[in-house]
Amino acid sequence: MNKTTKRLLGLGSLLLMTLLCVAFSFTGKDDFDMARQEILLRKIGHEVLLYSGDSTSRVMPVQKISENEYQLRFENEFSFQPDSLVKAISSALAKDNLANDYIVNVLNCEGNSVIFGYAIFKNKKDNIMPCSGRKQPKSCYVINLKFKSRGLNIPQKDYLIGGIPLLAFIGLVISMSGKGRKNTVINSPAPEHGFKMGNIIFNPARRQLQSAGMITELTLKESKLLLIFARSPNVIIERSRLQKEIWEDEGVIVGRSLDMFISKLRKKLEHDPAIKLVNIHGKGYKLEING
Repeated sequence: MNKTTKRLLGLGSLLLMTLLCVAFSFTGKDDFDMARQEILLRKIGHEVLLYSGDSTSRVMPVQKISENEYQLRFENEFSFQPDSLVKAISSALAKDNLANDYIVNVLNCEGNSVIFGYAIFKNKKDNIMPCSGRKQPKSCYVINLKFKSRGLNIPQKDYLIGGIPLLAFIGLVISMSGKGRKNTVINSPAPEHGFKMGNIIFNPARRQLQSAGMITELTLKESKLLLIFARSPNVIIERSRLQKEIWEDEGVIVGRSLDMFISKLRKKLEHDPAIKLVNIHGKGYKLEING
């Protein structure tokens, strides 16, 4: 199996794992979050009853009456002070930071008459708050809470967490494509007449060094090695890259072979003082060209 096939299989596996992670991040949470939302809404009903002086009667199961609208029903009749109702609902929602824009309507149990209502928006100047000082008599009431499109949906942080593997995969693809572009530049074709290095002309096609009418032959690996340096003069080339491009891509693992070929190249370049093949300790090598 060649390296390209292994890379494609690796990317395929990573994509599959990414999709699975994203899928799991968007599923399995719905039931939990719906239960959490119902508890929050029941808490609002509980606070409303406490403000009315009722600490014993029950808040009935929450009903979802539309995509972003919920209804609170109560076991017994109660009276309420509009100011206290507003405070109970706003404080509960503020603590959970789940909604910025919502409308509250208090209706009689028959649902055909709005007793009190108001609207809260993220931009406070848009709030709609009628006179709220009149205490409402004891009666059977239901409370409808309608949220903007986002409403009490799954918190956005869950989507962000679910998107992390996908972002990581996209980052990897971009990184690899970047490396590809980098390699394309580095491995661009040699100039037609070769590379001029100091007083030497390096012709990679013929694997020759030409200087003052003298021609020096290079082996295939010497030529490949020098071509990497010629394309990036005065730049440190890491040992790992040299080993990979010259030997490992051919399925051969090398030890001291690189040092040996560097030594041979030095000898073939040493008659030109403008060129030096320098060892950068712990990093790699650099072809220094002066002038």
